[in-house]
Amino acid sequence: MMKKYLELTKFEHTIFALPFALASLVVLYKEMPSFWKFFWMLVAFISARTTGMALNRLIDLPIDRLNPRTKDWVHARGEVSERDIRKLVIVSSVIFMLSALMINLYAFLLSPIVIFLLWFYPYAKRITYYPHFVLGAVYFLVPLAVDVSFNERISLNALILGLAMAFWVSGFDILYALQDYYFDKEHGIKSLPVKLGIKKSLTVSRLLHFLTFLFLFPLLFRVDFLGFLYLLGLLAIGAFLYYEHSLIKPHDLSKINKAFFTVNGYISIVFFLVVLLDRIF
Repeated sequence: MMKKYLELTKFEHTIFALPFALASLVVLYKEMPSFWKFFWMLVAFISARTTGMALNRLIDLPIDRLNPRTKDWVHARGEVSERDIRKLVIVSSVIFMLSALMINLYAFLLSPIVIFLLWFYPYAKRITYYPHFVLGAVYFLVPLAVDVSFNERISLNALILGLAMAFWVSGFDILYALQDYYFDKEHGIKSLPVKLGIKKSLTVSRLLHFLTFLFLFPLLFRVDFLGFLYLLGLLAIGAFLYYEHSLIKPHDLSKINKAFFTVNGYISIVFFLVVLLDRIF
């Protein structure tokens, strides 16, 4: 059963955001964190992501049963029941709020905002053409949560990192939505591609990823230990973003999975490694 839960929540996709969260910790916290706080931060991150994915599966279940791309997923096939998904939502939400409380009172008081955004995201596609920015708002909170957890504040560096993450996630969520462009149009599901079309949506995604690069650059001058390795890492991230968009053409969307899963995983890992190595050396 555990295997089905991991498949339900796409646990392997944690690689997208966890390295960014760890990089935020390296940038924002000047000392070695205690094992206690670091442990609860990881628990909070994983449980929040599990809550978000389970809510997404539960709320989108009627759509996923109809969509040719998702109709064979475990929840759409009924291998994980609605009741089990609800239990997972409740348990992971409780664990998230408990872990936030174990970190500090500020993190606990802010945790309902995270849960609200995770709950709202699946509904956003029913009421607005811009659900991608709701997901971006969730990831905007990641560096802020790290800053609150370890420094009990929200610094300018955390805001810069948060905006970079928000632009990055919103941009690749637009790319992800291209896969369902024709299905969404037919069934009245809203997304930026449905509103603007494929070509214009690709342009918006490219702009958002360019902003990601721009917002990562000021950290070079604001964080005292970042230097040449970080600059090389930024150039590598820029190259990955360019390559990601070169894979997708308005008339050929066959390489979206490669662009979305493979390239974005590399971007997140490279960012964490260059920040960590710059801190060490």
